[in-house]
Amino acid sequence: MRISLIQMDVKYAQAEVNYERVQQLVTEAAAAKTDIIVLPEMWNIGYALDQLNELADKEGNRTKTFLAELARKLEVNIVGGSVATVKNGSFYNTSYVFDRKGKLCSEYDKVHLFGLMHEDKWITAGAKANRFVLDGIPATGVICYDIRFPEWERSLMHQGAKVLFVSAQWPEQRIEQWEIMLRARAIENQAFVIAVNRVGEGPEGDHFNGHSLAIDPLGNILLRAPDDKEGIFDVNLDLDSLEAIRGEIPVFLDRRVDLYD
Repeated sequence: MRISLIQMDVKYAQAEVNYERVQQLVTEAAAAKTDIIVLPEMWNIGYALDQLNELADKEGNRTKTFLAELARKLEVNIVGGSVATVKNGSFYNTSYVFDRKGKLCSEYDKVHLFGLMHEDKWITAGAKANRFVLDGIPATGVICYDIRFPEWERSLMHQGAKVLFVSAQWPEQRIEQWEIMLRARAIENQAFVIAVNRVGEGPEGDHFNGHSLAIDPLGNILLRAPDDKEGIFDVNLDLDSLEAIRGEIPVFLDRRVDLYD
Protein backbone atom coordinates (compact mmCIF):
# COMPACT_ATOMS: atom_id res chain seq x y z
CA MET A 1 0.00 0.00 0.00
CA ARG A 2 1.40 3.36 -1.06
CA ILE A 3 0.58 6.32 1.15
CA SER A 4 1.22 10.01 0.49
CA LEU A 5 1.74 12.33 3.45
CA ILE A 6 0.91 15.95 2.61
CA GLN A 7 2.99 18.24 4.79
CA MET A 8 1.63 21.69 4.00
CA ASP A 9 1.83 25.27 5.23
CA VAL A 10 -1.65 26.07 6.53
CA LYS A 11 -2.40 29.74 5.98
CA TYR A 12 -4.03 31.32 9.03
CA ALA A 13 -7.70 32.25 8.44
CA GLN A 14 -7.29 31.97 4.65
CA ALA A 15 -9.76 29.26 3.65
CA GLU A 16 -9.71 29.97 -0.08
CA VAL A 17 -5.91 29.75 -0.23
CA ASN A 18 -5.89 26.52 1.76
CA TYR A 19 -8.59 24.76 -0.27
CA GLU A 20 -6.75 25.67 -3.47
CA ARG A 21 -3.44 24.42 -2.10
CA VAL A 22 -4.98 21.12 -0.94
CA GLN A 23 -6.47 20.60 -4.38
CA GLN A 24 -3.06 21.14 -5.98
CA LEU A 25 -1.25 18.79 -3.62
CA VAL A 26 -3.89 16.04 -3.69
CA THR A 27 -3.98 16.15 -7.49
CA GLU A 28 -0.20 15.92 -7.67
CA ALA A 29 -0.07 13.03 -5.20
CA ALA A 30 -2.79 11.09 -7.03
CA ALA A 31 -0.92 11.45 -10.32
CA ALA A 32 1.88 9.35 -8.82
CA LYS A 33 -0.60 6.45 -8.36
CA THR A 34 -0.74 6.51 -4.60
CA ASP A 35 -3.40 4.58 -2.67
CA ILE A 36 -4.11 6.89 0.27
CA ILE A 37 -3.52 10.61 0.71
CA VAL A 38 -3.32 12.03 4.24
CA LEU A 39 -3.81 15.71 5.18
CA PRO A 40 -2.85 17.63 8.36
CA GLU A 41 -5.06 19.01 11.12
CA MET A 42 -7.27 22.13 10.73
CA TRP A 43 -6.04 22.71 7.20
CA ASN A 44 -8.96 24.89 6.17
CA ILE A 45 -8.31 27.88 8.47
CA GLY A 46 -5.60 26.88 10.95
CA TYR A 47 -6.24 27.75 14.57
CA ALA A 48 -8.22 30.91 13.79
CA LEU A 49 -10.50 30.05 16.68
CA ASP A 50 -11.65 33.62 17.31
CA GLN A 51 -12.97 33.70 13.74
CA LEU A 52 -14.93 30.46 13.81
CA ASN A 53 -18.25 32.28 13.50
CA GLU A 54 -17.21 33.56 10.09
CA LEU A 55 -14.91 30.79 8.86
CA ALA A 56 -15.98 27.39 10.22
CA ASP A 57 -17.36 25.07 7.54
CA LYS A 58 -21.13 24.89 8.07
CA GLU A 59 -22.09 21.26 8.71
CA GLY A 60 -18.81 20.39 6.97
CA ASN A 61 -20.64 20.66 3.65
CA ARG A 62 -17.91 22.44 1.71
CA THR A 63 -15.20 20.06 2.84
CA LYS A 64 -17.28 16.94 2.29
CA THR A 65 -18.21 17.99 -1.25
CA PHE A 66 -14.64 19.08 -1.99
CA LEU A 67 -12.93 15.90 -0.76
CA ALA A 68 -15.59 13.56 -2.18
CA GLU A 69 -15.18 15.05 -5.64
CA LEU A 70 -11.39 14.81 -5.47
CA ALA A 71 -11.48 11.20 -4.26
CA ARG A 72 -13.97 10.17 -6.93
CA LYS A 73 -12.33 12.07 -9.79
CA LEU A 74 -8.79 10.95 -8.92
CA GLU A 75 -9.82 7.45 -7.77
CA VAL A 76 -7.85 7.74 -4.54
CA ASN A 77 -8.59 7.28 -0.85
CA ILE A 78 -8.33 10.45 1.23
CA VAL A 79 -7.82 10.67 4.97
CA GLY A 80 -8.86 14.29 5.13
CA GLY A 81 -6.89 15.51 8.12
CA SER A 82 -9.31 17.79 9.90
CA VAL A 83 -11.13 21.07 9.41
CA ALA A 84 -12.96 23.56 11.60
CA THR A 85 -16.69 22.92 11.35
CA VAL A 86 -19.89 24.22 12.90
CA LYS A 87 -22.62 21.64 13.41
CA ASN A 88 -25.92 22.26 15.15
CA GLY A 89 -24.58 25.52 16.53
CA SER A 90 -21.37 24.10 18.04
CA PHE A 91 -17.81 24.20 16.69
CA TYR A 92 -15.79 21.03 16.11
CA ASN A 93 -12.38 19.90 14.89
CA THR A 94 -13.63 17.33 12.36
CA SER A 95 -11.96 14.67 10.25
CA TYR A 96 -13.51 13.14 7.11
CA VAL A 97 -12.35 9.99 5.30
CA PHE A 98 -13.36 9.15 1.72
CA ASP A 99 -12.77 6.05 -0.39
CA ARG A 100 -11.87 5.90 -4.08
CA LYS A 101 -15.52 6.20 -5.11
CA GLY A 102 -15.99 9.39 -3.12
CA LYS A 103 -17.99 7.65 -0.41
CA LEU A 104 -17.75 9.07 3.10
CA CYS A 105 -16.26 6.30 5.26
CA SER A 106 -15.87 8.15 8.52
CA GLU A 107 -16.60 11.42 10.31
CA TYR A 108 -14.72 12.03 13.55
CA ASP A 109 -14.75 14.98 15.94
CA LYS A 110 -11.55 15.37 17.95
CA VAL A 111 -12.05 13.89 21.40
CA HIS A 112 -9.20 15.45 23.41
CA LEU A 113 -9.01 19.25 23.22
CA PHE A 114 -5.72 21.10 23.72
CA GLY A 115 -5.88 23.87 26.31
CA LEU A 116 -2.50 25.44 25.41
CA MET A 117 -3.96 26.48 22.05
CA HIS A 118 -7.28 27.48 23.69
CA GLU A 119 -9.07 24.77 21.76
CA ASP A 120 -11.16 23.81 24.77
CA LYS A 121 -12.59 27.34 24.99
CA TRP A 122 -14.01 27.27 21.46
CA ILE A 123 -14.36 23.68 20.32
CA THR A 124 -16.78 20.99 21.46
CA ALA A 125 -15.19 17.59 22.16
CA GLY A 126 -16.29 14.59 20.14
CA ALA A 127 -17.59 11.43 21.73
CA LYS A 128 -17.35 8.73 19.05
CA ALA A 129 -14.68 6.34 17.80
CA ASN A 130 -13.13 6.65 14.35
CA ARG A 131 -12.84 3.33 12.54
CA PHE A 132 -12.95 2.76 8.78
CA VAL A 133 -11.80 0.42 6.00
CA LEU A 134 -9.85 1.53 2.92
CA ASP A 135 -9.03 -0.93 0.14
CA GLY A 136 -9.99 -3.74 2.50
CA ILE A 137 -7.58 -2.60 5.22
CA PRO A 138 -9.10 -1.82 8.64
CA ALA A 139 -7.78 1.44 10.05
CA THR A 140 -8.48 4.16 12.56
CA GLY A 141 -7.58 7.81 12.98
CA VAL A 142 -6.98 10.42 15.66
CA ILE A 143 -6.13 14.10 15.78
CA CYS A 144 -3.00 15.64 17.33
CA TYR A 145 -3.43 15.85 21.15
CA ASP A 146 -5.30 12.51 21.04
CA ILE A 147 -1.95 10.70 20.85
CA ARG A 148 -1.16 11.66 24.46
CA PHE A 149 -3.92 9.28 25.56
CA PRO A 150 -2.74 5.73 24.79
CA GLU A 151 -5.90 4.24 26.28
CA TRP A 152 -7.86 5.97 23.50
CA GLU A 153 -5.67 4.52 20.77
CA ARG A 154 -5.88 1.07 22.35
CA SER A 155 -9.67 1.26 22.48
CA LEU A 156 -9.68 2.17 18.80
CA MET A 157 -7.11 -0.41 17.72
CA HIS A 158 -8.14 -3.53 19.60
CA GLN A 159 -10.71 -4.58 16.98
CA GLY A 160 -8.03 -5.28 14.40
CA ALA A 161 -7.03 -1.98 12.81
CA LYS A 162 -3.73 -2.27 10.96
CA VAL A 163 -2.99 1.43 10.43
CA LEU A 164 -3.33 4.38 12.77
CA PHE A 165 -3.58 7.71 10.97
CA VAL A 166 -2.68 10.89 12.87
CA SER A 167 -3.25 14.45 11.63
CA ALA A 168 -1.71 17.29 13.60
CA GLN A 169 -0.63 20.84 14.18
CA TRP A 170 2.21 19.95 16.55
CA PRO A 171 4.69 22.76 17.37
CA GLU A 172 8.42 22.41 16.97
CA GLN A 173 9.23 22.90 20.66
CA ARG A 174 7.58 19.55 21.47
CA ILE A 175 8.52 17.67 18.30
CA GLU A 176 10.79 15.21 20.12
CA GLN A 177 7.82 14.09 22.22
CA TRP A 178 5.78 13.78 19.01
CA GLU A 179 8.19 11.20 17.61
CA ILE A 180 8.60 9.29 20.87
CA MET A 181 4.86 8.97 21.46
CA LEU A 182 4.10 7.97 17.89
CA ARG A 183 6.72 5.24 17.96
CA ALA A 184 5.27 4.03 21.25
CA ARG A 185 1.74 3.97 19.79
CA ALA A 186 3.04 1.84 16.89
CA ILE A 187 4.85 -0.63 19.16
CA GLU A 188 2.14 -1.06 21.78
CA ASN A 189 -0.60 -1.50 19.17
CA GLN A 190 1.55 -3.50 16.73
CA ALA A 191 0.37 -1.30 13.88
CA PHE A 192 1.65 1.06 11.24
CA VAL A 193 1.40 4.72 12.20
CA ILE A 194 1.06 7.44 9.56
CA ALA A 195 1.36 10.88 11.15
CA VAL A 196 1.09 14.12 9.18
CA ASN A 197 2.05 17.43 10.75
CA ARG A 198 1.86 20.89 9.21
CA VAL A 199 4.66 23.39 8.58
CA GLY A 200 4.58 27.17 8.92
CA GLU A 201 3.67 29.75 11.52
CA GLY A 202 0.71 29.82 13.91
CA PRO A 203 -1.24 32.82 15.16
CA GLU A 204 0.56 33.14 18.52
CA GLY A 205 4.16 32.67 17.46
CA ASP A 206 4.03 28.88 17.29
CA HIS A 207 6.35 27.40 14.69
CA PHE A 208 5.37 24.12 13.05
CA ASN A 209 8.24 22.21 11.46
CA GLY A 210 6.43 19.18 10.04
CA HIS A 211 8.50 16.13 10.92
CA SER A 212 5.72 13.92 9.53
CA LEU A 213 6.35 10.23 10.10
CA ALA A 214 5.59 6.73 8.88
CA ILE A 215 6.40 4.05 11.46
CA ASP A 216 6.21 0.27 11.29
CA PRO A 217 4.73 -2.02 14.00
CA LEU A 218 8.17 -2.49 15.58
CA GLY A 219 8.65 1.25 15.99
CA ASN A 220 11.08 1.63 13.09
CA ILE A 221 10.93 4.89 11.13
CA LEU A 222 10.02 4.17 7.52
CA LEU A 223 9.74 7.83 6.57
CA ARG A 224 10.69 11.04 8.32
CA ALA A 225 9.68 14.04 6.23
CA PRO A 226 12.19 16.90 6.12
CA ASP A 227 11.63 19.60 8.69
CA ASP A 228 10.20 22.93 7.51
CA LYS A 229 9.59 21.66 3.99
CA GLU A 230 6.18 21.69 2.36
CA GLY A 231 5.54 18.80 0.02
CA ILE A 232 4.30 15.30 -0.68
CA PHE A 233 6.19 12.44 0.94
CA ASP A 234 5.45 8.84 -0.05
CA VAL A 235 5.89 5.56 1.76
CA ASN A 236 5.08 1.94 0.92
CA LEU A 237 3.69 -0.28 3.68
CA ASP A 238 4.27 -4.04 3.75
CA LEU A 239 0.98 -5.00 5.40
CA ASP A 240 1.78 -8.72 5.18
CA SER A 241 4.52 -8.27 7.77
CA LEU A 242 2.05 -7.10 10.40
CA GLU A 243 0.40 -10.48 11.04
CA ALA A 244 3.76 -12.13 11.64
CA ILE A 245 4.66 -9.47 14.21
CA ARG A 246 1.32 -9.79 15.99
CA GLY A 247 1.67 -13.57 16.05
CA GLU A 248 5.03 -13.46 17.82
CA ILE A 249 3.82 -11.29 20.69
CA PRO A 250 0.00 -11.48 20.93
CA VAL A 251 -0.53 -8.43 23.12
CA PHE A 252 -4.20 -8.09 22.26
CA LEU A 253 -4.90 -11.66 23.35
CA ASP A 254 -2.86 -11.26 26.54
CA ARG A 255 -4.63 -8.14 27.80
CA ARG A 256 -6.17 -8.32 31.30
CA VAL A 257 -9.16 -6.11 30.69
CA ASP A 258 -10.74 -7.42 33.88
CA LEU A 259 -8.15 -5.44 35.82
CA TYR A 260 -8.29 -2.20 33.85
CA ASP A 261 -10.43 0.76 34.80
